[in-house]
Amino acid sequence: MSFINSILKAFVGDKSQKDVKELQPLVDQIKSFESKLESLSHDDLRQKTIEFKKVIQDSIKEKTDQIKTLEEEVKNSTDIDKNEDIYTEIDKLKEEAYAISEETLNKLLPEAFAVVKETAKRFANNETLQVTASEYDRTLSGDKDYVTLEGSYAIWKNSWNAAGKEVTWDMVHYDVQLIGGIAMHQGKIAEMHTGEGKTLVATLPLYLNALTGNGAHLVTVNDYLAKRDSAWMAPIFQFHGLSVDCIDYHRPNSDGRRAAYNADITYGTNNEFGFDYLRDNMAHTPKDLVQRPHNYAMVDEVDSVLVDDARTPLIISGPVPEGDRHEFNELKPKVDEIVKKQRQHLTGVLAEAKKLIAEGDTKEGGFLLLRVYRGLPKNKALIKFLSEEGVKQLLQKTENFYMQDNNREMPVVDEDLLFVIDEKNNQIELTDKGVDYISGEQNRDFFVMPDIGGEIAKIESQNLEIEKEAELKEDLFKDFTIKSERIHTMSQLLKAYTLFEKDTEYVVMDNKVMIVDEQTGRIMDGRRYSDGLHQAIEAKENVKIEALTQTFATVTLQNYFRMYSKLSGMTGTAVTEAGEFWEIYKLDVMEIPTNRPIAREDKNDLIYKTKREKYNAIIEEVTKISQAGRPVLIGTTSVEISELLSKLLSVRKVPHNVLNAKLHKKEADVVAEAGNAGVVTIATNMAGRGTDIKLSEAVKKSGGLAIIGTERHDSRRVDRQLRGRSGRQGDPGSSQFYVSLEDNLMRLFGSDRVAKMMDKMGLEDGEVIQHSMMTKSIERAQKKVEENNFGVRKRLLEYDDVMNAQREVVYKRRRHALQGERLKLDIANMVYDTCEVIVESNKAASDFKNFEFELIKYFSMTAPIDEAEFGSMSAQEITGKIYKAAYDYYNDKMERNAAAAFPVIKKVHEDNANNFERIVVPFTDGIKSLNVVTNLQEAYDSNGKQLITDFEKNISLAIIDDSWKTHLRKMDELKQSVQLAVHEQKDPLLIYKFEAFELFKSMIEKVNKDVVSFLFKGELPSENPNAIQEERNIQRSKENLQTTKEEIPNSDELAARSRAVSQNQAERPAVTETITREQPKIGRNERVTIKNVMSGESKTVKFKQAEPLLQNGSWVLTQD
Repeated sequence: MSFINSILKAFVGDKSQKDVKELQPLVDQIKSFESKLESLSHDDLRQKTIEFKKVIQDSIKEKTDQIKTLEEEVKNSTDIDKNEDIYTEIDKLKEEAYAISEETLNKLLPEAFAVVKETAKRFANNETLQVTASEYDRTLSGDKDYVTLEGSYAIWKNSWNAAGKEVTWDMVHYDVQLIGGIAMHQGKIAEMHTGEGKTLVATLPLYLNALTGNGAHLVTVNDYLAKRDSAWMAPIFQFHGLSVDCIDYHRPNSDGRRAAYNADITYGTNNEFGFDYLRDNMAHTPKDLVQRPHNYAMVDEVDSVLVDDARTPLIISGPVPEGDRHEFNELKPKVDEIVKKQRQHLTGVLAEAKKLIAEGDTKEGGFLLLRVYRGLPKNKALIKFLSEEGVKQLLQKTENFYMQDNNREMPVVDEDLLFVIDEKNNQIELTDKGVDYISGEQNRDFFVMPDIGGEIAKIESQNLEIEKEAELKEDLFKDFTIKSERIHTMSQLLKAYTLFEKDTEYVVMDNKVMIVDEQTGRIMDGRRYSDGLHQAIEAKENVKIEALTQTFATVTLQNYFRMYSKLSGMTGTAVTEAGEFWEIYKLDVMEIPTNRPIAREDKNDLIYKTKREKYNAIIEEVTKISQAGRPVLIGTTSVEISELLSKLLSVRKVPHNVLNAKLHKKEADVVAEAGNAGVVTIATNMAGRGTDIKLSEAVKKSGGLAIIGTERHDSRRVDRQLRGRSGRQGDPGSSQFYVSLEDNLMRLFGSDRVAKMMDKMGLEDGEVIQHSMMTKSIERAQKKVEENNFGVRKRLLEYDDVMNAQREVVYKRRRHALQGERLKLDIANMVYDTCEVIVESNKAASDFKNFEFELIKYFSMTAPIDEAEFGSMSAQEITGKIYKAAYDYYNDKMERNAAAAFPVIKKVHEDNANNFERIVVPFTDGIKSLNVVTNLQEAYDSNGKQLITDFEKNISLAIIDDSWKTHLRKMDELKQSVQLAVHEQKDPLLIYKFEAFELFKSMIEKVNKDVVSFLFKGELPSENPNAIQEERNIQRSKENLQTTKEEIPNSDELAARSRAVSQNQAERPAVTETITREQPKIGRNERVTIKNVMSGESKTVKFKQAEPLLQNGSWVLTQD
């Protein structure tokens, strides 16, 4: 592959060199402005920012004036159709204004970047800068030590406190940093090596994009970096009158958090940006909103946020009815027993396999070896045996034989096992023997799922009374639900016992199971494995099993960041995931050259047969390097290995520091010492990202920092991050990875080529291989894992895209209801849609009586047409007539309500004893009641019309929120149930898309009907002024909400991010029954009706034309 790449480079050229060459003219322009700016006074330099802002505002003035005119026009218009056209025009003008402002920014870029660089230079060269004090300077001087006032002047110091650390500004942008800044302004990812100053680079595009006044966000991976970088860089921006804040300093939903988003430049963590978006879409009043429209975001450590965290949904959840009901404790002893029994049995099978292979019976020996591998792949004795000469090849050969013809012969291997483990896909399955063993003699059907279709047919064939038949069906559904829960619980417990190891995937601290991030080695506080797996691990570790929760709002980071008009990022390692960044985010990766050439020596991997030999070699090497006066950083992949190496070094009496998930609080101190002569630091991947290890001159002379990798990580990015700790800014250093055939990567994805090579060379214990060909072979294994992980993430995104399309519709309606400006149009559409549904369903059935009944039920009015017209007119004509009558009736009713409410409001307003600003007015539809909050003065000035607007807002919000929560629960359950489709050779994703569309369609219809019904029936219950209270006297019950990030460790669990226990036991089987129905065979020339999953458009075409559309998942077949 590298040979092909080298040929392509010869003809096409190197992409990174071409990218840099393209930007060189802009760098030259920046430099030409630098010389002009040097002669300006401090005040004149600051004046440039004001000039830039004016240029931008002037460029879009024509568009903004048009928007203002249209907004005024829509306020004074009552013509709904005309208003819809005006709103469309406003949206179009906003897009055009954004495009013009981007063009203007591109023109200003060279001079703006030169202004930032000149500012950095002046802060670096002067202890104080004296300028004419602006209003903003005076405000800052009140709470910032680095700005003081002397008469009409402001004095800016060049040292300040950055999150607890005193810093003196000493940085000026290099040319390569200018290139990185241009790339990020253009919406690309800048890949810059460690120590190249990414934090400083960010100041360039942040300053430029903040000039529009629409906000520029810098997103970090943790709150320490957000707080540090915002305080460290702030004076450079504030000097030019741009406000800077960090959302992590302020509580959610607070005025401080809102002010942080209104700042020109906002720093914060990825989680908090996402959670604020969700909280905004749960807000009850416009003043609760904190975020502005998403304009420009720059993501620090972009690969960590948009790749590693991309499959992690942000979830706001609340308690679920019976959420603490589960069978984990009841089933745990059975699982414990079955795992022990299989382990004991397979220990004997492995001994037998070894014996047969030693005797030369490779056929039977290989068969038994495969059985052990299928039953307990993580067995240490098996892993050790597989590292022996020829054994791994034998296993692969045997596995290939039994896997042929779609695993036809594999049941022969598995028949002696109680459960089978697929380690690569993190999946586990009970065999028939395992089911029988757990069920026991007494209860053979303990785990057997009832055949819903067959059982229902049996019940219906008995011709029972309706009540008896319903009772039997209810019992059947209950049995189905209980057993599906039980099978799921058992599966998760088996995973917890066999695939998830303490101190590797998770640690137990403070009586809680806490996940360790496989990329960074840090503890991920507040994150839980999805779909009951976390509860299974809690049961295994004998800690408190947390209750299930229900999702109230959720979004993945992928979909959150795709909302920004422009997105960019920076990291040390992105090029290995360049394809994924482009495919999902349309982000191009640009490799930025280093300021000084890299002097680090990256050695080829050392490959050993066993872990024991590898660890001994590492200890020898570390002792030797440390004694030579060089610092050593040992990178490990788990807490367990870091503790093992610590013990081995202690035996050798080598002093060292340990940094892992259990000791994460010591991180800053350990990293500060890591660059000192002879210091040995053992770290999980925590030290591989965002840590800057600085070296003294003496250490540089002795050879610099030595990086020792104890194994190759699944992802090449993590290895490159670890390597990058050494060799910053041209420092000397070295990196060496140690690998053994027992390592997880080599066991699961390593090619047999490596094992064959070692066998051919007849290596003895302790001997080692080192060659570039071997290193490349290992990197190919890493690529396999990366491709596998990309497939998992992409599939999750496809599931989430369905949710995202629905989320956008609901949140758009919610925002309209909250702000009120487009609510009238939404209500008119709801009335029309409800009319259409009523007409179409009853017209198809020719049921005029039900048609009249539904008009009275939802609109409280009689039919404006008679039965004859109902039969003769088309559905479209009837809908138009009904809509006009209903909407006219609605407007009259709202005017009557306003007139009825006004005398009461007038009494309250004119009563001097009431000094109210906002009041609560009760409304009722005769069944439910709703408290409507309104501004007393506005309601009085508008003769009660403002109260009616607030009534429309309140009822729309209440019904949308309630329906959306219920819908989310159904979607969670659907995701779980569609996975059963795999057993019928159907794609769960396609079924999920179709069923999700049907669920969403019925939810929207229900929302429309419920809102319309309440609006048409809603009345003031009394005209008593005492029924009206001040808003603060009404207590809103607070829900116990939690914010979490769920970890979805494998493709099996893509389907279920926060499975809730349904209150209605019959709901889940009903969905499953729909999914598993059989389709009749369709001829290629038969005409079929298909429906677009996203738009809902239907069309009738021949099946052969429909087939490609159905296969790509954008269309689904509908039942005639």
